[in-house]
Amino acid sequence: MFKVGESAVYPAHGIAVIKRIDERDVGGKKKSFYVLQVLENQMTIMVPTDNAAAVGLRSIISDKDVSQVYSILKMRDVKIDQTTWNRRYRDYMEKIKTGSIYEISEVLRDLFLLRHSKDLSFGERKMLDQAKALIVKEISIAKRTQESVVEQEIQQIFAS
Repeated sequence: MFKVGESAVYPAHGIAVIKRIDERDVGGKKKSFYVLQVLENQMTIMVPTDNAAAVGLRSIISDKDVSQVYSILKMRDVKIDQTTWNRRYRDYMEKIKTGSIYEISEVLRDLFLLRHSKDLSFGERKMLDQAKALIVKEISIAKRTQESVVEQEIQQIFAS
């Protein structure tokens, strides 16, 4: 259960703040909803409180999780999918939609590595930027640091 004012992660949209908890009449029954505001674009989303886990709404990662994300980003002995770009795009989009920071980290790592061996499609470049933005924002909140610091840390990981 989230409280008003808490931050949470909404899959594929990133960090959101619980603005309020509303009750609505749905089919003759009272239902509670989290009213979320996505930080990135100020979009408002309503999520039934009893369905929050099913849609993937989760808490911000911990410090321990940050080091796990960095470990995933540092892995180099991974097999990059060499299928067509649209197949890869679909697979990577599914990972982003899960909302799992680990899955999104794999997408970011794989696209960064793939970029060194071939040109990314427009969609893949956009997805790389999306994955990076989602990770940077969540890690900066988890570590209570500036996004620019996290971006530099990620750049250093991929520079080596």
